[in-house]
Amino acid sequence: MAELLVELLSEEIPARMQARAADDFKRLVTAGLAKARLAFTAAQAFVTPRRLVLVVAGLPERQPDIEEERKGPRVGAPEKAIEGFLKATGLASIAEAKIQESGKGSFYFAVRQIAGQPALDALAGVLAEAIAQMPWPKSMRWGAGSMRWVRPLQNILAILDGQPLPWTVDCGGSGERAMQLSATDATRGHRFLAPDPFKVASFADYQAKLAGAKVILDPASRRQVISERAEAIAAAEGLTLKPDPGLLDEVTGLVEWPVVLMGRIDESFMTLPPEVLTTAMRAHQKYFALNDGEGRLAPRFIVVANMETPDAGRTVVAGNERVLRARLSDAQFFWDHDRKRPLAARVEKLSERVFHARLGSDLARTERLEKLARDLARSIGADPELSARAARLCKADLTTGLVGEFPELQGVMGRYYALNDGEPADVANAIAQHYAPLGPSDRCPTAPVAATVALADKLDTLTGFFGIGEKPTGSGDPYALRRAALGVIRLIVENSVRLGLRAALLQAATGYADSILQSKPAPLADDILSFFADRLKVHLREQGVRHDLIAAVFATGTEDDLVRLLARVEALRGFLNTDDGANVLVAYRRASNIVRIEENREGVSYGAAVDPAMFAEPEETDLYSRLTNAHEGIAAALTAERFGEAMSILAKLRAPVDAFFDRVTVNCTDAAMRANRLRLLSRIRLALGDVADFSQIEG
Repeated sequence: MAELLVELLSEEIPARMQARAADDFKRLVTAGLAKARLAFTAAQAFVTPRRLVLVVAGLPERQPDIEEERKGPRVGAPEKAIEGFLKATGLASIAEAKIQESGKGSFYFAVRQIAGQPALDALAGVLAEAIAQMPWPKSMRWGAGSMRWVRPLQNILAILDGQPLPWTVDCGGSGERAMQLSATDATRGHRFLAPDPFKVASFADYQAKLAGAKVILDPASRRQVISERAEAIAAAEGLTLKPDPGLLDEVTGLVEWPVVLMGRIDESFMTLPPEVLTTAMRAHQKYFALNDGEGRLAPRFIVVANMETPDAGRTVVAGNERVLRARLSDAQFFWDHDRKRPLAARVEKLSERVFHARLGSDLARTERLEKLARDLARSIGADPELSARAARLCKADLTTGLVGEFPELQGVMGRYYALNDGEPADVANAIAQHYAPLGPSDRCPTAPVAATVALADKLDTLTGFFGIGEKPTGSGDPYALRRAALGVIRLIVENSVRLGLRAALLQAATGYADSILQSKPAPLADDILSFFADRLKVHLREQGVRHDLIAAVFATGTEDDLVRLLARVEALRGFLNTDDGANVLVAYRRASNIVRIEENREGVSYGAAVDPAMFAEPEETDLYSRLTNAHEGIAAALTAERFGEAMSILAKLRAPVDAFFDRVTVNCTDAAMRANRLRLLSRIRLALGDVADFSQIEG
């Protein structure tokens, strides 16, 4: 069995694209191998900033031979049909064809033995097709070529059991400007530390020589080296590495030969807010922050270089310290300058910032948030005035120099400026947290004022963009409305906020002019509530909550309090897990199907009142009485939020419903009695419909 090794050497691949590229290349090549009838035992992909690598083990030396059978005309067919068959199959005479019997008679078949190609010849086509189909998020052309790749290709290593593949990649161009790369058995190591080419004979040989050429091929190994060396250097100084898995992944994709070094931060900059320091280091320079023994930010940083130097990295550290000093000098200037003007004095300047061309300025948005937060505060139990104050100031830091320099710090810097201005702590904290939660793992605000402003911010966003028709479509969500809806759900559920979403959305809509909103408030609220239902299903799926139960409760049209809705869903789930619940569901479907079929067939509705005087069987009387009492009892239980009691009432309907179907003929010969019995069945739908729309329940 043979081993295939492929390495595509290029200019630097962006770190964010590397893992996906390795998976895609492996998927495309292995799919091509299967299509080419080349079985294998294992395939593994690797990626570094400059190379995309795939090794496939257990390949056969050649494709298996196959027998191809082609059906021809019926025996005794006209001569022209025979001639056409011979021409299409390459047979010299019809005597070379086989005759096979089928249920429709005897037919000629052309049977051809196809010898398998050597794997060395077939692989070139497989790899060429994989390269052509690579789904890079962004790609480019270079030179005079027309080929697209993430970055210019420089070399192709492709060997099968040490032998180069007969494969040339046409990069485009013509004549003297033609660009081609032929597969070889050679590659190069680190760009600066080992640039000379070297030949390889196998994957083991390749990996060993690559390590000798200052390249760690496996991303997991590079990640481990960076993490362990950074922790060791920090520990030697009595410090700890601040956990940052995202930055660790990114830096792993920036270096082939990680050299971990420690630098110093000038003590004069340590008076800056720690978020400013870490953002300047992380976002702009890819440095790791360090904490001292008391958990405070230390005046040190970790930098991961891709280069060894004769002075053990001192020049590299000095250069990085110089760059960081310049960044922090700018931050210090903005920090000092911004504090000379209070946040409240900056609010009017938000009129110069456009929130959205059709939704007005950031100042108009701030005024909407101020009013909405005051209204929502009453439902959340927050101080209305503090909530309104926080909402008025929450966007003001967008006009500061420091947030202009570090946009990642919006909200965070607003808190510092608010505290500097003497604003209440609740107001300052609400400013810092009003964007949260930004994702499923982000912490949700719990303080009443912070939760109020965060909720107002997201409800205003959803109402405005839905109002102008900018809804998410497919995978497109340019205004992060799915994230906003999930944020609303988490804020309400995790804080047990008793809030009617419909009323809140209608209140949010009042902040917009009629000329902005395409929909009237009520239809707009219905549209957004439907969107919330979809988001809620996604949010609760991981918790094992059935999406159909959420849809069933939402579909009643009476439940927009998410805390109460989830309590109803849980009670409904428990009910349906019992024998009584399962049987009531079956009875509902039976009754609903009978009524629906008859209504559709006759074009009438059987939702009118039932006439008890027409009952001919005791089971009719008993069912009617139980349904009437159940309707009243369920309504009272739901109003009092005694959802378990509501389910118990439903459970008691099982026996009378079963008895009705066992002993009463619905489609009897008496038309009036038949109609009355159909109306009685319709009341089953009515009684159960108070709890949930059982037609939405699956299983």
